[in-house]
Amino acid sequence: MQPTAHTEGPHLERRFGLLQATALNMTNMIGIGPFITIPILMSAMNGPQAMLGWLIAILITVPDAMIWAELGAALPGSGGSYLYLKEGFGKTTWGRLMAFLFVWQFILSGPLEIASGYIGLTQYLRYIWPSMTAGQGHAVIIGTGLLAIVLLYRRIEFIGKITVALWVGTLVTSVAVMATGALNFDARRAFDFPPGAFDLSVGFMMGLGAAARVGVYDYLGYYDVCYIGQEVKDPGRVLPRSIIISIVCVAVIYFGINLSIIGIVPWREFVPVTDTPAPVVSILMERIHGKKVALFFTLMVLWTAFGSVFALLLGYSRIPYAAALDGCFFKVFGKLHPTKGFPHVSLVVIGLISIVCSFLPLMTVIDALLVTRIVVQFIGQVAAVILLRRYRPDMHRPYKIWLYPLTPLMALAGWMFIFGTTEARLIAYGLLTLLIGAVFFVVWARTLRHWPFERKGADGEAHAS
Repeated sequence: MQPTAHTEGPHLERRFGLLQATALNMTNMIGIGPFITIPILMSAMNGPQAMLGWLIAILITVPDAMIWAELGAALPGSGGSYLYLKEGFGKTTWGRLMAFLFVWQFILSGPLEIASGYIGLTQYLRYIWPSMTAGQGHAVIIGTGLLAIVLLYRRIEFIGKITVALWVGTLVTSVAVMATGALNFDARRAFDFPPGAFDLSVGFMMGLGAAARVGVYDYLGYYDVCYIGQEVKDPGRVLPRSIIISIVCVAVIYFGINLSIIGIVPWREFVPVTDTPAPVVSILMERIHGKKVALFFTLMVLWTAFGSVFALLLGYSRIPYAAALDGCFFKVFGKLHPTKGFPHVSLVVIGLISIVCSFLPLMTVIDALLVTRIVVQFIGQVAAVILLRRYRPDMHRPYKIWLYPLTPLMALAGWMFIFGTTEARLIAYGLLTLLIGAVFFVVWARTLRHWPFERKGADGEAHAS
């Protein structure tokens, strides 16, 4: 099957500049993450020493961000990891398997990540609407999910304006929380470590792994613009700069928000976490400024939550589109809207699956999406960037990884640590998902006579029937 040509008719347009690209990444990264996961983070190690999890997450995601930056600048097409894995492992051989497995797991992990934003949104909404029932919460999720689809159902330049507006709201909320914390910070409360907080043991390492998983979840999104690389202006410069700027700025913001909250609200008040993490930002604002201000900032948190799912749905809707365009996924996903020029089928399908996934528990969502991604996407990209450096040394690389090959090896060690400290049942779940995907790939490839089942022609070349 040959890639679909788009020399005529609707096509993706390069309209995203550095501002819009950075806004997209940061809106996705901040979103609802730190506002709902700080109680979960503290529960992982039963105290503020759990902030080490965010430090470990930085030591993993910064090297990984450089991998994304090099791959994105060198291969600035839509689909992100799909494109990088296909090119890195050989687009006519093993790259087809890796790309297929990435899309396979993404159909689950992508909507799970979006769903976490919807879940967090309803948790903070309960602060404003304490009597909200489970059914009403589900109705809110459905309505919010449909609104995100409707807002994205338009041309990319208009979406860029919406993205910047949502980003501004996210920054205002984050700065307000950090300012409140700085003016009312109590170091004794913030660093109230329990006895034996830093005693090294197997339990400490497992807790650190759990905290690091939460930290990595919070940082996810520093690469979101790579999924719409075909719609980015001057991608060789914009992609790497937006990725690095995003992760550095958000790291500072996260530590500021965390210290602000536990410096005012004692961590023992929201640890251990029950089924629903406490709306800690609302509690903080109420304690310092009163109920009315807390209600206003709860609305701002809801704004950031919506901005996050908006950014995720924008980027993730391009992945099945890119795969379908290459003939590696269902052809219907390769269709662009006839007048607005965006992948409308992919957008609607990913959006609807995300709504369905929102009915799962939050921690199940977070752990499941990370486990299913690590092996194929994150570890796979480490291998892809090394393979491309070795076998395609002349490839144009507007950005190159600093301290190569140490940096990708640091990322690899970090991802293996996250994977190895995950519960065994979740590891088994992730590996089973990939195994089932591999079986489907074999059946699909055999049916279409693709690699590794091509038939040799008279000229000795492989041909698909």
